[in-house]
Amino acid sequence: MEEGNHSVVTEFILSGLTDRPELQLPVFLLFLLIYVTTLICNSGMILLITIDPQLHSPMYFFLRTLSFCDLCCSTVIAPKMLQTFLAERKSIPYIACAVQMYCFLVCIDVECLLLAVMAYDRYVAICNPLLYTVTMSKQRCNLMVAGVCAVGLVDATILTCCTFQLSFCRSNIINHFFCEMPPLLALSCSDTRINEIAMFASTCYTAVITSVIILLSYACIISAILQIRSAEGRRKAFSTCTSHLTAVGMFHGSLIFMTLRPTSSYSMDTDKIASLFYTLMIPMLNPLIYSLRNREVKHALGKVMNKLLKNF
Repeated sequence: MEEGNHSVVTEFILSGLTDRPELQLPVFLLFLLIYVTTLICNSGMILLITIDPQLHSPMYFFLRTLSFCDLCCSTVIAPKMLQTFLAERKSIPYIACAVQMYCFLVCIDVECLLLAVMAYDRYVAICNPLLYTVTMSKQRCNLMVAGVCAVGLVDATILTCCTFQLSFCRSNIINHFFCEMPPLLALSCSDTRINEIAMFASTCYTAVITSVIILLSYACIISAILQIRSAEGRRKAFSTCTSHLTAVGMFHGSLIFMTLRPTSSYSMDTDKIASLFYTLMIPMLNPLIYSLRNREVKHALGKVMNKLLKNF
């Protein structure tokens, strides 16, 4: 920070996950493994859905978009986080901090809204199967994804601009492993009430409203499944939803826990664990959940593996 009549922050210092020297290397190796697994699994899911004609349906189109979003979210956070484990000076430039927060917010918003779109897709497929092809046409799916991205970009722009218009004159040490809005607000000597209201409103129309949409969709889905006479038909219909429900439960649960609290009640140690879950663990787990619990994905993966083995 530069001293004058007031302090001007030119960079922030990330405190990271731990300040114990003996843990730096083991934790670095652990999260490097998680990040590499995330890259391989999500890239593999994107490639598999792209090359297999049997997976060219709206459900897998949204799943491919989700994998791309998870890949971006993890890449926004993990490289800088890994660097802080090994670097003596854990600094991040002011502009880089703003860019990281902006990209992170876009990814989180897009994933949150995309999970609601995927719930709607399952609702149409199970409750109105005869109209599924018409309702979920390629053009409409593209418009849905474009709308989700547009909302994410606008929301991230508003929150990032509001945050980085504040004055940071107390300290430049962020008690976190990346630039997230709550720990940045804690450093500001400006009035942050508007920022807290904006953050609360953002959470309400992304996490809360999308949760309601998902719950309503699945209420209709469960009602439709219970009307299916054969046990095999019910099992098959419900099996297409379990992966999505698992992903929704993990993501929305951690996100709502993180954001629907006043700044004064934050426990940064607890928040770091929750942040780890939805920034690094969920992007790694999502492709595993969808691949292990989805017959079509497993079948497509088996075909690709057989071709590769034959070539060798």
